[in-house]
Amino acid sequence: MLFCPSCANVLIIGDADGKNKWICQTCPYQFPITKQHTSRTLLNSKKVDDMRDVSSELSSGARTAYECAKCGHGFSYFSQLQIRSADEPMTTFYKCVSCGNVRRED
Repeated sequence: MLFCPSCANVLIIGDADGKNKWICQTCPYQFPITKQHTSRTLLNSKKVDDMRDVSSELSSGARTAYECAKCGHGFSYFSQLQIRSADEPMTTFYKCVSCGNVRRED
């Protein structure tokens, strides 16, 4: 990536007068391209982060007195995750002990 020495904007490749040139889009600066240049860059594949399985934690996690909205049972398993940014509160997942209904509270 090249920048214009006059106004510091990014130069683009243009085909003026049948010859390739670096051209500034904001000022009249042009720089002729006299040599062919090629380069090759090997990109490393992005490493996939491990995913956390909350469903197994909900089945065997801590129990709390939380009434199920579906069946009215008084106890649920719960697990907490930091889904949003660090300055936001954690998200709590509740799974009913009786019917297995899952509810999320932010």
